[in-house]
Amino acid sequence: MIFKLVSQYSPTGDQPEAIRQILDTFSSGVDCCTLQGVTGSGKTFTMANVIKELGCPTLVLSHNKTLAAQLYGEFRNFFPDNAVEYFVSYYDYYQPEAYLPATDTYIEKDLSINDEIEKMRLSTTATLLSGRRDTIVVSSVSCLYGIGNPADFHANTLTLKVGQIINHKQILYRLVDALYTRTELELTPATFRVKGETIDIMAAFGGQCYRLLFFDDEIEAIYSIDPLSGQKIASLNEVSIFPANLFVTTKERIADAVSQIYIDMGKQVAFFEKEGRSLEAKRIQQRVEYDLEMIKELGYCPGIENYSRYFDGRAAGTRPFCLLDYFPEDFLLIVDESHVTVPQVRAMFGGDRARKENLVEYGFRLPAARDNRPLRFEEFEELTGRTLYVSATPADYEIIRSEGAVVEQIIRPTGLIDPPLEVRSSENQIDDLIEQIELRTQKDEKVIVTTLTKRSAEELATYFERMGIRCRYIHSDIDTLERVQILEDLRAGMFDVLIGVNLLREGLDLPEVSLVAIIDADMEGMLRNVRAITQIAGRAARHENGLVIMYAGKITKTMRTSIEESNRRRYKQIRYNMEHNMMPRQAHKSGSTQTLLANSQAEQNIAADVVSPYDTTADIDTRIAQARSDMERAAKSLDFLAAARFRDLMYELQKQKEANKGKEYISNCIDDLSVK
Repeated sequence: MIFKLVSQYSPTGDQPEAIRQILDTFSSGVDCCTLQGVTGSGKTFTMANVIKELGCPTLVLSHNKTLAAQLYGEFRNFFPDNAVEYFVSYYDYYQPEAYLPATDTYIEKDLSINDEIEKMRLSTTATLLSGRRDTIVVSSVSCLYGIGNPADFHANTLTLKVGQIINHKQILYRLVDALYTRTELELTPATFRVKGETIDIMAAFGGQCYRLLFFDDEIEAIYSIDPLSGQKIASLNEVSIFPANLFVTTKERIADAVSQIYIDMGKQVAFFEKEGRSLEAKRIQQRVEYDLEMIKELGYCPGIENYSRYFDGRAAGTRPFCLLDYFPEDFLLIVDESHVTVPQVRAMFGGDRARKENLVEYGFRLPAARDNRPLRFEEFEELTGRTLYVSATPADYEIIRSEGAVVEQIIRPTGLIDPPLEVRSSENQIDDLIEQIELRTQKDEKVIVTTLTKRSAEELATYFERMGIRCRYIHSDIDTLERVQILEDLRAGMFDVLIGVNLLREGLDLPEVSLVAIIDADMEGMLRNVRAITQIAGRAARHENGLVIMYAGKITKTMRTSIEESNRRRYKQIRYNMEHNMMPRQAHKSGSTQTLLANSQAEQNIAADVVSPYDTTADIDTRIAQARSDMERAAKSLDFLAAARFRDLMYELQKQKEANKGKEYISNCIDDLSVK
């Protein structure tokens, strides 16, 4: 099946030329290409057209869940008839296992799995293994972490056909091996039900339910049915039942793994005893023996991923299997916001290894735990072929990898041009800035101010408040969810000026902002290099009256380069608008990331005190249930920021419930004493 791109728009501006250049680059044998597109130039639409023309399975890699969800929604709209899948971390909450030697503190793993995202991950792997060529997977960097062996996943996939001769019980055994559960009640995902010579199976994801009818050992008919009523929906000739978990393996491999784990445990115990470290020797022996007993009895244990090398049949030191192993060799990789995503991929292995070393060194895990890890950067490069890097400010790595094949896209479909960059003296800069702010607030426009330090951001906010300016500050000390709420409040008009450090860059879509002010623009460094200034300036690029003011005592080389590049883009954009008689029109952002939040009763709970002192335990239980329901609803809508807020509210309510229990206990004790 080919990709079918559905859109009311066609490529415009320099999109057609960008698409052509990218396709020509790949057809000429160059594996890497960079799309350098300004904010709001329609880079996602260009990516969609490239995918359509190449016609191969595609992985779109994003550096966080929020942007991945945004891209997933856009690609689903572009390709409604094709397989667009979503693969991100399925944890609503995750506290990794760790040991802190300095304080002798062991932190046990704690997590909360989102069932809906787990189903989407299963759907992704099943679609890829089905061989569909019209597949797009939008993923965060979690796709580089270890998952099950694709060969084992494929081996545990049960394919059944009408007329097939197969023993009735053999199918039941195969379903159990694929981690399905037998039930006599209502069918739920990854369960099956047996009645005489009829087997009803509900797939682990997608909501499909199938009925198999047998005549002796022959499959007489296969139907898709309604899981509640059992009504027949359609007749099928063939059906594939995929495993209920990514980490499936064979019985033979489990037996081999258990034997090898016992051998390696003995070696590690002997090593610690030889070193005179009896505590670590006893600790690792108890831990592994307990885990192995659980594996033999139940098939799993807490932290079983630390034994993944044994179950995958991998040698020590070899990389784990990951989502990239499920793609065919000719797949296309698109790295969105590559200047951020690539460094994130590069840093993943080091952070994971540092934590694992302490666990192994102090006897909490076997050395094999080191092999449960994300890919090294070199391994990631080896697994990728054709790659399209997408960024407004690509780094040197992407440009070098592209061998000079950098495609520029700077014309916006809205006709908006880059905001001009002005340089003003740092003398009396605050007075000048206040004057500029007043001009914007009179038109109900918003302002962003960037400083170099968190302290200066806070002090500037305090001064502005004394001057009667409605403002807020934002930096890394503020909780992530609170930062999101601050941005929403700015868009809602609750204040006019947002002051921050370096958090006002990638993915910040605020069309209401008409002015960006950069304080200390002449202070060379990470926060004031060409890439940073370009990204910050882009926050004013969605407003027709956009302006960037750089306050400085001198014009540095970085500032001059940024201004020259901005002027070059502006000249090209203005010329295009004149040639095509195009009038710039204001960009608009559809909907708020907190739409669900704003419409929920839990919004009021969050805004006010979490719990009233007069709430009973029953009242709190009701609100906990409501918060849990809202969290699940938000997660299903891929609004993970709202889901996280509801989760935190639920935790606060649970804490208050425990506190109330303590108060009730003390009150009862006092009453008992009074009676006596």
